[in-house]
Amino acid sequence: MNKEFSANRIKGMGTSIFSTMSRLAFENNAVNLGQGFPDFDGPLWLMEEAFKAMKEGKNQYAPTQGILSLRKAISDIQKKYYGMDRNPDSEITITAGATEALYSTFQALINEGDEVIMFEPFYDSYQADVILAGGIPKYVTLKKPDFNFDFDELEQSITEKTKIIVINTPHNPTGKVYTFEELEFISKLAIKHNLLVVSDEVYEFLTFDNAKHIPIATLEGMKDRTITISSAGKTFSMTGWKIGWAIASDKITESIRKVHQWTTFAVNTPGQHAIANAFSRLDEYLPAFKKEYLERRDLLLKELVSTSFSAHKPKGSYFMMVDIPKLNIMSGVTPDMVNDEEIAINLVKNYKIATIPPSVFYGKSDEGKSMLRLCFAKSNETLIAGAKNLRKFK
Repeated sequence: MNKEFSANRIKGMGTSIFSTMSRLAFENNAVNLGQGFPDFDGPLWLMEEAFKAMKEGKNQYAPTQGILSLRKAISDIQKKYYGMDRNPDSEITITAGATEALYSTFQALINEGDEVIMFEPFYDSYQADVILAGGIPKYVTLKKPDFNFDFDELEQSITEKTKIIVINTPHNPTGKVYTFEELEFISKLAIKHNLLVVSDEVYEFLTFDNAKHIPIATLEGMKDRTITISSAGKTFSMTGWKIGWAIASDKITESIRKVHQWTTFAVNTPGQHAIANAFSRLDEYLPAFKKEYLERRDLLLKELVSTSFSAHKPKGSYFMMVDIPKLNIMSGVTPDMVNDEEIAINLVKNYKIATIPPSVFYGKSDEGKSMLRLCFAKSNETLIAGAKNLRKFK
């Protein structure tokens, strides 16, 4: 059995950092501020809608493109919130979460050797998906403290092989919300060089401090060259339902659906019906939703003040980047080992607090080695307990 059976394209792929840190959190009975999902359920009424759909017999395969009522609901949201006209029949596809929407999109659009620009720190599935599709990732750094990017760096990253620019706003892991000026610059480059933009907007309804989410598809000339990806999991705190979607022109949608039909084929039917109903209540739901997460963000910021970790205040998403103290070295760590991965492992083992080391979300810069990512989609008790354990590090 000396023959190598694994495909060459996956040889460089290790275990996800999320799986590693969650395992260590469990093994060490640590408070988990690393997991990127809530430690509480979403609305009870939404669960009841799913159960109602089950009792009504909506339990068999849904149409591969998604049930019509959900696609119409998403189309209505695009019109109401962003002034976008999107055809629910030919421009919206329901997928198994945003993760599958991303995978199907990259598989549908990338040819061997195509270059894809992504802003680092990036959500790790972008890089994996591009490599699996035969593409070549290129990186532009979002730099501390405001996580802005250098316009010249982005423009100089474009070559004749560039096909796609990937953006994520509001941004995981930094909490950055892209400004109109940034989006306008990206859009002008995309038009100038005839590029596509994949825009991950799963935190579109979770912004703070008057930050405004602007879909890049709404900018002039961008509607037909943007693939907008989002999901219901973050908005309704039901990440395990895995209901996402891709919005694109009819021609690009046709390509995405060709991959989607052979990837998951269809998405869970009762969940789709429940989310379609939930979107009809979005206006009444969002104020309390945003208020609750703002309170969680501010609680964690307040608790971190008395720790050695300095926080970067997020304007969106439910993640927060913190700087690792430079002068302190924990037990068992030598000076040449001081980086985010070693610190994160020592924190979970010795201080019973799990975080995410973000250097794995960088392909070019070393900035990630000086930070950790925290998730504040947690109960107040969890946030306070996590900060208490961080406080032990002097």
